[in-house]
Amino acid sequence: MSHDHSDSPEQILTDLLAGNDRHVAQHDESEFDAVRDAQSPPVVSVCCSDSRVSQEGMWDVSEPGQLFTVANIGNRSTVEVDGERVLDGGVAYPVTFTDTGVVAVVGHTGCGAVTAAYEVVTGETELESLPPGVQQDLDSLITMVEEAPVDLGGEKSAVVDRLVEYNVREQCEFVSGETDAAVYGFVYDFHHRYGDQDGRTYLVAAGDGDPADLVGKEHRDAVRSLL
Repeated sequence: MSHDHSDSPEQILTDLLAGNDRHVAQHDESEFDAVRDAQSPPVVSVCCSDSRVSQEGMWDVSEPGQLFTVANIGNRSTVEVDGERVLDGGVAYPVTFTDTGVVAVVGHTGCGAVTAAYEVVTGETELESLPPGVQQDLDSLITMVEEAPVDLGGEKSAVVDRLVEYNVREQCEFVSGETDAAVYGFVYDFHHRYGDQDGRTYLVAAGDGDPADLVGKEHRDAVRSLL
């Protein structure tokens, strides 16, 4: 399904329903039997809600019950409750109630939310000019930018992508301290910032250890860092 702004809402609706027809046709009648009454996904993926980043697509997951997905601008794994930073419910729920043992935090190059937070901190954008909901979502990202050990004075796109990686690492550090799940941090690259393959996810964080120690030789090239 591919559209542009010239397509009418009715045409997009028709295409959505046609896409669901194809989705239904691809499923075996018994495919949901094992997960119809309960779920126990091995992984919860926390990803940016950017339209260019498909969570199921990047991991080549097509079977139901395999991936618990959380999406928001800036791939945030935490939320503030009564002044305290806690795990977002989308992460806390699966690791608490569905025996999910792995958390994957996925940022992406050219992230609009991180860019917006950067622009607020550098004075390029007034926070009050943004929709209230966006202001709230940017709050923790603005703090991240202010505290990041990244020189904000460099070339903008390069600075933003370093902040993207730092945000992933910072999110992973917090989640690791709040849960017994294994936590891995990735950056989805479609700007050739880490390499020359569109859609490659690069492992940038893995708990307190060296990510390279956790992967085989066939995936060593997927372990990289901008920091």
